[in-house]
Amino acid sequence: MTPNSNTEQHDILIIGAGPAGAVAAALLRRHGHQVLVIEREQFPRFSIGESLLPQSMAYLEQAGMLQAVVEHGFQFKNGASFVCGERQTAFDFRDKHSSGWGTTYQVQRADFDHLLAQQAELQGAEIRYRQTVTAVDLEGERPRTQVCDADGREYTIESRFILDASGFGRVLPRLLDLERPSGFPLRSAYFTHIADGIRDPQFDRNKIRITVHPEHHDVWYWLIPFAHGRCSIGVVAESSFLNDVPGDETTKLRTLVMQDPALRALLQHAEWDTPARNISGYAANVTSLWGKNYALLGNAGEFLDPIFSSGVTIALKSASLATDALARMLAGETVDWEADYAKPLKRGVDTFRTFVESWYAGGFQKVIFHENQEPSIRRMISSILAGYAWDQSNPFVTESKRRLTALESICA
Repeated sequence: MTPNSNTEQHDILIIGAGPAGAVAAALLRRHGHQVLVIEREQFPRFSIGESLLPQSMAYLEQAGMLQAVVEHGFQFKNGASFVCGERQTAFDFRDKHSSGWGTTYQVQRADFDHLLAQQAELQGAEIRYRQTVTAVDLEGERPRTQVCDADGREYTIESRFILDASGFGRVLPRLLDLERPSGFPLRSAYFTHIADGIRDPQFDRNKIRITVHPEHHDVWYWLIPFAHGRCSIGVVAESSFLNDVPGDETTKLRTLVMQDPALRALLQHAEWDTPARNISGYAANVTSLWGKNYALLGNAGEFLDPIFSSGVTIALKSASLATDALARMLAGETVDWEADYAKPLKRGVDTFRTFVESWYAGGFQKVIFHENQEPSIRRMISSILAGYAWDQSNPFVTESKRRLTALESICA
């Protein structure tokens, strides 16, 4: 990539204006750094992943965005309910082992992401929409990023550092050949937003509802209530299973939802007014979360699975860790990115991974539906489900695999 007259000089370049990018931009502005955010889409835009976890509230507060989120009118959330046939259990996130937030929100991501981006701009970050990264050069002293704008004009950005918050776009992993298999089977999700028409007085709109398929324990549905009578509905299964269901995306989704008697009754008055979408092979991993003058945030680095709604929380945690390390580095301190960023982030990600693997193997399902749950252990699990996967005071964080395996054997 050779210099040209269209080269701009910036302090920090962030790729992607989603939650990780917006929060990272705000945090860096609070350290006094000039920040440019480039985003491929035009906001507001649709995105999946609507059910937040309480742990994420701490990062929104840290970034100065909490008041705007609280006052926006999103659907209040205090927990998660799980349903499998006649069995049902619910976790109230306020009753948990870890200290900190016990409530959060269920959000339509088009509105939520746009709100966070606007808050970052109010704090002085510059955001440019409809900008596509076409190449990156890390060989020199400063990274050089080639960008194409909405009018087809190409220009180059020289910066001191790049944070890739491009989500499923995974810009730097693709350009730098960092992508590696996740280790999870190839799964797909079919989803949409509907006017749910739910009239059941027992239904708790303050909780995400996870339903296990009546015949296949590794197939599950989410039902995420929004404000104003709408919800997100989706199904997740191995791609081979979904490929055998006839019809387009909407037909597949409705067919599978109607296979569960409880969901069929709950949504009997629903208006399926929005075509369904699907995403396949979303689980991802990389060789490294950082390199010379760059770091990967959130889904750009690793995405596990939507089962426990961990995506946004991991994204915001990565933004908090990375901006702290970057601010110290730019202040002249020596930063070990593996020790100060990658390893701390992976500790929580690995905790979530243990629970995801156990869910699909069936063990964690036996745990949460077990009739005689010890209250203190239940609070420890509630903390994980609330996003506190980095809390070292929780044995299910520090020894997640051993503790969960032992618990599974008791509940078998």
